[in-house]
Amino acid sequence: MSLMVVSMACVGECLLNSQLLFLGNHRKPSLLAHPGPLVRSGETVILQCWSDVMFEHFFLHREGISQDPSRLVGQIHDGVSKANFSIGPMMLALAGTYRCYGSVTHTPYQLSAPSDPLDIMVTGLYEKPSLSAQPGPTVQAGENVTLSCSSRRSYDMYHLFREGEAHECRLRAVRKVNRTFQADFPLGPATHRGTYRCFGSFRHSPYEWSDPSDPLLVSVTGNPSSSWPSPTEPSSKSGILRHLHILIGTSVVIILFIIILFFLLHRWCSNKKSKCCCNGPRACGGQNSE
Repeated sequence: MSLMVVSMACVGECLLNSQLLFLGNHRKPSLLAHPGPLVRSGETVILQCWSDVMFEHFFLHREGISQDPSRLVGQIHDGVSKANFSIGPMMLALAGTYRCYGSVTHTPYQLSAPSDPLDIMVTGLYEKPSLSAQPGPTVQAGENVTLSCSSRRSYDMYHLFREGEAHECRLRAVRKVNRTFQADFPLGPATHRGTYRCFGSFRHSPYEWSDPSDPLLVSVTGNPSSSWPSPTEPSSKSGILRHLHILIGTSVVIILFIIILFFLLHRWCSNKKSKCCCNGPRACGGQNSE
């Protein structure tokens, strides 16, 4: 069976190459990039399409092209069916947005729903930008930190990554008075420790990125829970101080109570003694002497 491009505008069914293909009869597979979606020019990336549905074939399609999608037989391993598509050596023509589909043996004209899109970027095409931290790469817990990516090259967009994460932050570049093009990424109260890099790209070629900036290690010192205690979760130090205040307050009340009691007893005794002296022994409960 020869398959042409599966148009994302098709809903439910598509007529391709004089064959009617039904889409979405099975749930979508997953599409991953190994070692990652950022591929240096000339290197190779593996796009793995997999599913717990036992698909016999997987199809890989890059959006925006009219050639037939790549097709591989699914391999069953550890209860999943998967296929590894080797893409490379990486060049501009191979960068773009990819999706994959699955099909089973008894329904060759029924494809699964498409996987989520996966953007593959080719890097190393332009000079690297610089990455700096304000107020500095080492900050106290709870302190705001901003990462600035800049270059004298007129990049339209900057992309910030933290090592170990696929998620990116992106911001438009702004021209500064010193003739650099810069984007400032506010990280907020400093809890984002890690190693960061940034890339530059142009509006007319969104899949073509620069060399990565030099790595920037952001360190956070101090304990956020003790520096910025939560109103609902006070720190241990705050709890000790509160108990100490309660103890001191209780002691003061007890001491005041003893002083008042002593004063009243002393006054009562004084009144009793005065009565005995003025009214004689009978007033004090004594015996009449003959």
